[in-house]
Amino acid sequence: MTTTGVAPTLAPALAAATSHPGFLSPTGVEIAFVLVGIATLGAALVTVTTRQLVHAALWLIVALGGLAVEYLLLTAEFIAWVQVLIYVGSVVVLLLFGLMLTRAPIGRSPDADSENRWAALAVAIAAAGTLVWVVVDAFRTTWIELDGPAQGSTEATGSFLFRHWVLPFEALSVLLLAALVGAIVLSRRGREDKS
Repeated sequence: MTTTGVAPTLAPALAAATSHPGFLSPTGVEIAFVLVGIATLGAALVTVTTRQLVHAALWLIVALGGLAVEYLLLTAEFIAWVQVLIYVGSVVVLLLFGLMLTRAPIGRSPDADSENRWAALAVAIAAAGTLVWVVVDAFRTTWIELDGPAQGSTEATGSFLFRHWVLPFEALSVLLLAALVGAIVLSRRGREDKS
């Protein structure tokens, strides 16, 4: 026994445990991560529960911006800026542009509520549970490679994205273009019907 009363074989483990912060002593980054996550979840809930389409689009900006902050806190700067440029900058602007072109109602819309809240909640919970199960099952034995570039760096992410995900990346851009063309066609059809 040592003078502290700890067996010599347990002394290194005890020293390692006390030198690293544990679950009950979070760092400032972890606290910020949880707070931003709660704010992002709240914005996402308001997005899907509001009856005003423009307000839903604006709350979607807050939710997607919160995800970008979460990526920054995880030191994945490239993904954070892609989130801001593509999702906040392009998708939401495209959504607002489509709302303006189709002359969607600005105020409360009775068409935005299908009265199927419980069925929607059940589907959302089932989808979230399935997603969590798939992600946990897929990455249960995955180890992060510490040699080479950092996982969230621009070099690693760009290399992985443009080697393995070029086709889905381009398909997404075609989908956004199709949505924009569809909004223009719908707006012109409404004008031709009035004339």
